[in-house]
Amino acid sequence: MEKLFDIFARSYALSPEKDPEFFSYIGDLYCTEEIQSMRQYPQHSDANRLDHIRAVTYMSYILSKRFSLDIKAASRGAMLHDLCYYDWHDADFSHRPHGFRHPAFAAFNARLLDENLTKKEERIIRRHMWPLTPLPPSSREGFIVTFSDKYCASMEMKLTKNKKYQEKFNNKLSFFNNTMNKG
Repeated sequence: MEKLFDIFARSYALSPEKDPEFFSYIGDLYCTEEIQSMRQYPQHSDANRLDHIRAVTYMSYILSKRFSLDIKAASRGAMLHDLCYYDWHDADFSHRPHGFRHPAFAAFNARLLDENLTKKEERIIRRHMWPLTPLPPSSREGFIVTFSDKYCASMEMKLTKNKKYQEKFNNKLSFFNNTMNKG
């Protein structure tokens, strides 16, 4: 199985042209103005929210596929898990409890964006911050998204602070970009 770090790095080299199977699950969402607007919001260290969402979604897709789970629900839940239209780093007091409150905001925004959002996808979004939030994921796909979110967030922060990981990440990204451009 591909290493988690490789999956994380590969997520930064994705495109609909190079990865049609992945984008077949989330392309309709990914191409929306709402999702693309996530690029303007910082997320963890140097990563913007769109980078983070894409990484979590790709990791959830790969792991769900590997374990023969509901790939569509995991991918779409992951794509929408942080759909909040504000910068939680701002000094605005209403953003301070972000870790506890944003899953409900994201679920509300996801429902507006995708009228066909399933109950399973909504539960994935609402419960992805466990154990910060009281209810644990209610499906294996939910656990995959929750794990992927924590892993990608930790890697995003580690890349900013650790030159060794920056170099490793940049080498992997170059490899994936070169490999994908040839194929």
